[in-house]
Amino acid sequence: MTRRARGRFITLEGGEGVGKSTQARRLAARLRTRGLEVVETREPGGTPRAEALRKAILEGAARDLGPAGEATLFYAARADLLDTLIRPALARGAWVVCDRFADSTEAYQGARGGADPGLLMALRAAIVGTSMPDLTLVFDLDPARGLARARSRSGAVDRFEGEGFAFHRDLRAAFLAIAEREPKRCRLIDAAADEDAVETAIWNAVAAKFRFARAAAKSVRA
Repeated sequence: MTRRARGRFITLEGGEGVGKSTQARRLAARLRTRGLEVVETREPGGTPRAEALRKAILEGAARDLGPAGEATLFYAARADLLDTLIRPALARGAWVVCDRFADSTEAYQGARGGADPGLLMALRAAIVGTSMPDLTLVFDLDPARGLARARSRSGAVDRFEGEGFAFHRDLRAAFLAIAEREPKRCRLIDAAADEDAVETAIWNAVAAKFRFARAAAKSVRA
């Protein structure tokens, strides 16, 4: 299959409460206005097996396994999502928009959690291989503001939202480091702006990468 026939893979990354889920939905809707088939998914999750692992991880059931064990569970969920959903979608020419992917494991379990970088590299090579995203949108936000958003929208605090401020401060630094290290793949998004402004910034990043028309100053709703 030629590269032209393959779909495109876009991921959204960042810390807690940065607005990825909202913007993933907006981006998918906007891509569909161009006549594209778009598959929306999330990590961990996206398939029945991966969603079961998501529940265990976010409820803290894997915490005692340590960062390496937790990372391995994330990659188990990722393997199922790739094989069941993402790769088949890309192969038929669909565009995939995914809320989190391998960069989150590097940031959460690696840079902040202390999992061996060699282990994470080996897991990524074995499970993701050449299926890395074409474009990754890295949402940047003051962690205090992100935590306030995250904790206001849900009654229960999950495994990662419950970590202390230092965890989230270091997490932000980890995502910024990934964006700086891989500028061809990653685009930094100022998540402090209002939702429409963030959507416009995202669309302009997508347009620049894939040669679409750039957005006007005011976002057009799908």
